[in-house]
Amino acid sequence: MNSILDLKFAKYFIDTCHQSWLKGWNERNGGNMSYRMKPEEAAECEKFFSYDNPEKPIGLSVPNLSGECFMVTGSGKYYKNILREPENNICIVKLDEKGENYRIVWGLKEGGVPTSELPTHLLNHSIKKELTNGEYRVIMHAHPANIVALTFLLPLEDKVFTREIWEMITECPIVFPAGIGVLPWMVCGSADIAYATGEKIKKYDAVIWSHHGIFCAGPDFDTAFGLMDTIEKSAEILIKTMSCGGKKRCITSEQIMALSEPYHVNIDKTMLE
Repeated sequence: MNSILDLKFAKYFIDTCHQSWLKGWNERNGGNMSYRMKPEEAAECEKFFSYDNPEKPIGLSVPNLSGECFMVTGSGKYYKNILREPENNICIVKLDEKGENYRIVWGLKEGGVPTSELPTHLLNHSIKKELTNGEYRVIMHAHPANIVALTFLLPLEDKVFTREIWEMITECPIVFPAGIGVLPWMVCGSADIAYATGEKIKKYDAVIWSHHGIFCAGPDFDTAFGLMDTIEKSAEILIKTMSCGGKKRCITSEQIMALSEPYHVNIDKTMLE
């Protein structure tokens, strides 16, 4: 191995960013992504790490992530440039032994800092790590147009968004059987949005930030990306349906619940009440 970029997780990280850019979800420097590295991956990368950069406060405490490494996108960096110049646009940060500070140990060669949403990512990684016994490792945030458009049209309620999205494509209640969380507009990069998202992420894998975008978590890149892709496609169908005069029929509540047994998923029936 001649570079961190030769490792599978780094290739997947870069490709997922590029696919998100191609989807039109990450305009300019919009959106961000993080990956909680496995211990063996961090060990492989150690020889490429530099500890010359100073430690900086996270702004909150995540003790169950102490000593862990994360690959993250850079603040103000354009997604369209990640594939071409990854070392200038992404980085790896390592947390201290208390989970209160971080240090850039690789990447951002021409300067910069991790995404401004780093506190939100780390807090939600902390929550998902605890709830999934360490299975979840990817968090991505982007600005898919149809999801954002729906926040101007639907009541900002978990049940409303979940049911409307579920009714558009049969796969939706199978892919995210717990539903979708929705937050009112909040200042991005703030501690408030970090903690508010954290409360929703305890139940859901996807949280919509009104008039802004969506925040998705998953065990791997494909799952997190696929979740966002599924929700955005369903939102697009809903927008088109609303533009053509509204629904004339839909998948019924009974039909949605009928998917539970054959697909071995626990669809939350309270979303349909």
